[in-house]
Amino acid sequence: MGLTSAMNTSLNGLSLNETMIDVLGNNIANAGTNGFKASTVRFQTQLSRTLSVGSAASATDGGTNPRQIGLGASVSVISRDFTQGSVTNSTDPADLAIQGDGFFIVDGNDGQVFSRNGNFSLSAQNLLINDQGFFVQGYGIDQDFNLINTTLANLSIPIGSLNIAQRTANVEMAGALKSTGDVATDGTAMLSDVLTDTVTSANATGTALLVNIQNDQNGTPTNLFTNGQTLSFAPQKGGRTLDPVSLTVTATTTISDLMTLITDTIGIETTSGDPNIPVPNDGGTGMAPGATISAGRIQLVGNTGSVNDFTISVGDLQTNGSPVPLQFNKSQSADGESTGTDFIVYDSLGQAVEMRMTAALESRTSGQTTFRYYIESADDARTGVAVANGVITFNGVGEVSAGGLTTFSLDRSNTAAVSPMQVTIDFSQISGILSANAPSQVGLKYQDGAAPGTLQNFVVDESGVINGVFDNGLTRVLGQVVLARFANPDGLIERGATTFKEGVSSGSAQLATPGTLGAGTIRAGSIELSNTDIGKSLVDLIVASTNYRGNARVISSVQQLVDELLLLGR
Repeated sequence: MGLTSAMNTSLNGLSLNETMIDVLGNNIANAGTNGFKASTVRFQTQLSRTLSVGSAASATDGGTNPRQIGLGASVSVISRDFTQGSVTNSTDPADLAIQGDGFFIVDGNDGQVFSRNGNFSLSAQNLLINDQGFFVQGYGIDQDFNLINTTLANLSIPIGSLNIAQRTANVEMAGALKSTGDVATDGTAMLSDVLTDTVTSANATGTALLVNIQNDQNGTPTNLFTNGQTLSFAPQKGGRTLDPVSLTVTATTTISDLMTLITDTIGIETTSGDPNIPVPNDGGTGMAPGATISAGRIQLVGNTGSVNDFTISVGDLQTNGSPVPLQFNKSQSADGESTGTDFIVYDSLGQAVEMRMTAALESRTSGQTTFRYYIESADDARTGVAVANGVITFNGVGEVSAGGLTTFSLDRSNTAAVSPMQVTIDFSQISGILSANAPSQVGLKYQDGAAPGTLQNFVVDESGVINGVFDNGLTRVLGQVVLARFANPDGLIERGATTFKEGVSSGSAQLATPGTLGAGTIRAGSIELSNTDIGKSLVDLIVASTNYRGNARVISSVQQLVDELLLLGR
């Protein structure tokens, strides 16, 4: 009985050490497997054969201890070591490593599984996948690039195929306006030739039809317009030629329509549109900014500020490409400290909208200076280029004290873009202090719109948020990697391909974004290596081999004893 028991016990010992060698071999084989977690084997004793339970102490002796012979050992547990593996850099931004606890969630044919291996890449459908083609799970986005954190989805990173634009909502201007300059008091004043209405043979009025208008050219009355002609008007303002504006002459087109064309093209802000618009000094006209007709002459008065000075030359007004023989004579030029700047904003489709801003010194009192600004755009769908105007007030130390922030509207109804387009403009960074020899100067400092751009690259931050980088300079959220945590990760069942499934003792997966609820953070462009300790594994292998040989030696000794026993019968 004893020899047989010893042989069975040692045979069991061989099996146990074979298991240990098997586990150690697996650890060493996966020393180069990214995200691999090494395992350890722990043994426990089996039941013992009790020869005597011992005896209790008495008055005559001290008692005896039990006499038991063990029946070997068994595997207590094969435990996986989920401690952090070394993290190394990678050249691929899609490679991710978890620094801390948690598992990536990937979705395959058998449903969701979990892994520490972050070797990811993009599929042909621009979806983030692992080496086995499983889809990496996380939070997707809506059409406004907001995270949808209610359900897991495949993470999409459409490099080269996602195009976006951003509407301008905020504009910041910077520069300096010369508070010590000359106050703008005069606006441009121009007077046309005398126009005659051929129907009444008298001086034309605003209701006179263009097809009936004549003027005297060198003593010869000349008809200026014909039904069906296309008028084109492109005068000079601020030292540059304005964009031409057209008007088709019909049987009902009047001189008032022509005057509206002129004022709209020049961008004259009138007191009828804003009663606070400054009225220039008399200058012989007695008119507020705008256009009127008196004694057959069209009278034009512009806004104050030298940068708003305009000129209409013969040839600026044309019909079907030919100059209209109508002359405007300038009797007064706009004056005063002023400046202008051109800048671009973008609508919801990323189309550039050309803008111009001018500013003129309107008034100066004790401890206060006021500049009036004018904002224009030929790309506005309304008939005139004038978009908005207002005042910027500086205090005695040159700081903006009023009018630093305002909102204006652009009409983009002539395009497919969202209209109206609201833009907030910030003047608070403009200074009212400038040296005596320097002119006023303002310019665009910042605007938050952008032309159409294509997704060019992406970056994943520590919280797992995937930020797409577009070639127009914009950055947008494309999704967020989500991690899973388990109350007992040792209870997970290995599925192969460095993935695990939930086990009966692991508990359910607890979803968490990286850096929250005990989940680790994400390191992009990095990979977690195997946590196999080669040195320790080799030492353990030597120990297991020695134990194996020891158990084999016991079996050999038992065999010799059995042989001796058999010799007794000869």
